[in-house]
Amino acid sequence: MTGSDAGLSNGLSAKPLLSVLKGACPDVPPMWLMRQAGRYLPEYRALRAEKGGFLELVYDSGAAAEVTLQPLRRFAFDGAILFSDILIVPYAMGQDLWFEAGEGPRLAPILAETELSALKPDFSRYEAVYETVRQVRAALDPQVTFLGFAGSPWTIATYMVAGQGSKDQGAARRLAYLQPEKFGAIIDAIIDATVIYLSGQIEAGVEAVQLFDSWAGSLAPLEFERWVIQPNKRIVEKLKAIHPEIPVIGFPKGAGAKLIDYAVGTGVDAVGVDETVDPHWADRELPEGLPVQGNLDPLALIAGGKAVEEAVDNIRAAFAGRPHIFNLGHGILPDTPIDHVEALIRHVRQNRTQPESR
Repeated sequence: MTGSDAGLSNGLSAKPLLSVLKGACPDVPPMWLMRQAGRYLPEYRALRAEKGGFLELVYDSGAAAEVTLQPLRRFAFDGAILFSDILIVPYAMGQDLWFEAGEGPRLAPILAETELSALKPDFSRYEAVYETVRQVRAALDPQVTFLGFAGSPWTIATYMVAGQGSKDQGAARRLAYLQPEKFGAIIDAIIDATVIYLSGQIEAGVEAVQLFDSWAGSLAPLEFERWVIQPNKRIVEKLKAIHPEIPVIGFPKGAGAKLIDYAVGTGVDAVGVDETVDPHWADRELPEGLPVQGNLDPLALIAGGKAVEEAVDNIRAAFAGRPHIFNLGHGILPDTPIDHVEALIRHVRQNRTQPESR
């Protein structure tokens, strides 16, 4: 252990991932994988088929807790990520949400000012998620850090405006340019709803939260400042005013060189780095001592073998001198072999002294 680990006198060392978020720099990084609870696991596929649909699974708190815990039974991850969906926020804001089989989520698009003002928020739609948190927290190994999450305002707004995902987020980008006041009102509403959501997750038992900005990479620099950095900064400030001890991880996928401005401007406690970013560049350019998370290519994990080992070694070498959480650069893919995940854990943990099984 390094000196920063030895200086942790508050018991955080019993939770390796949380310790890193607080500034520890262990010899072997803690790890979890984005979307670790999901379609690559046969037990998840069986449970989803039983429940009949994704939203039904999310809103069955017992089933959602089971999905959250499933990967922890197979793998010695240091973090559990809440099983839910980023579009629960616009659903609670009053926007209709449903899932089309084989096509993904759908929302009733917000195309006019009257449609935004007509939304009737119903934050009781968060309650099932909070119950999931309570059930997971009660069952979780005390060494495992429990992570909550929400989508960042820009990414949520792209779905709210278009009614679904898109390749270039063109509808939201166009609205932001042509009607910035209207788009700003949507962002403001998302900020408020997100703070309520994350605060409720924290009160129910999560120990850190992650803000997913999956479509941050589609914005020009000035728009990135306006619709990514500033809204995330406001969420962090509001959340810290209520829960100052809870770390916030920011993950602006596709930010590239704008990652530096994001790290400085938002005030997040840690930054997620996607697979397109050179980890050596990130270590050089990001603020000294800022914890980072990432950034193995999910396709390298599918390839396995030498490809994944070389990538892991490169990432670990790059971040050896700063607090680092080992993770993917985005979510684990459905066709990822389970034995490749097991081999990844062994390779990352090959010098770790604590037991891998729990």
